[in-house]
Amino acid sequence: MQVVFHLGAPCTDYGLLLGSLLKNRALLAEDGVIVPPLMRYRTVLHDTARALAGRPASDEVQQALLEAIVDEARVERLIFSDPRLICINRLVVQGAQIWPMIDRQAAALRALFPQAHVEFFIGMRNPATLIPALFAGSRFKDFAEFTTGMQPHAATWSELLRRLRRAQPDAPVTVWCNEDTPLLWADIIREITDVAHNVALRGLDDLVETIMDGTGFARMQQYLTDNPPDTEMQRRRILGAFLDRYALEAEIEEELDLPGWTPAMIDQITQSYEDDMAEIVTIPGVKLLTP
Repeated sequence: MQVVFHLGAPCTDYGLLLGSLLKNRALLAEDGVIVPPLMRYRTVLHDTARALAGRPASDEVQQALLEAIVDEARVERLIFSDPRLICINRLVVQGAQIWPMIDRQAAALRALFPQAHVEFFIGMRNPATLIPALFAGSRFKDFAEFTTGMQPHAATWSELLRRLRRAQPDAPVTVWCNEDTPLLWADIIREITDVAHNVALRGLDDLVETIMDGTGFARMQQYLTDNPPDTEMQRRRILGAFLDRYALEAEIEEELDLPGWTPAMIDQITQSYEDDMAEIVTIPGVKLLTP
């Protein structure tokens, strides 16, 4: 059995990816690809991992998990998507690290299905916008208090991914930049489900729809119907052209006005994030999706 853990990151797709996957639930189940609703597994995975305390689940525990989570008899590939699988928002960035507890938490997730082939999927986000988004989704009222001890200049995704690969060397990792997600949505869905490109999936434009003018989105849908692209690259070019013309500026432009964060500091963090992509492509076992 294959088990997929889409870990988020928090404040990337805001649950939309799971929603798009669930639109294809019945179709995917025909091939043994199972996408359970979040309410079926969030609590049971957390409670079971805590009870196991790092010990591998027995066959009996694994069977009980499957009975609690899935209804289908055939389970070839089981997909979990939850930005809380690792930690709460306040603990995502600590000091100079993103997800400092990834080693321990990944091991706890692997222990739930110790004989399974496990894959991890992560949507990355610029720390310059990730940290403010984490703050906005937290219970904190004071940004300075929320960011106490954080070193956003030094927090890199490559450092996180190297730790994850050292801790789980036999579990491949697929990553992408949240900023590229509108153009990569179809690729992400197909990578996670591992279905052929000729399988007609629903929800491939769900994210684009949220950031595009309604009239423009309708025109794009009609254009794609009248002019079906032959390749995913052609499809991306069409999406890009319509986004250039019809994207909602408020949805794609983020204005950051944060106490203690100067424009120069934000630019520096952003440049570090962009430079970090060159490091990520050198990490064995990590696949970076790009437009």
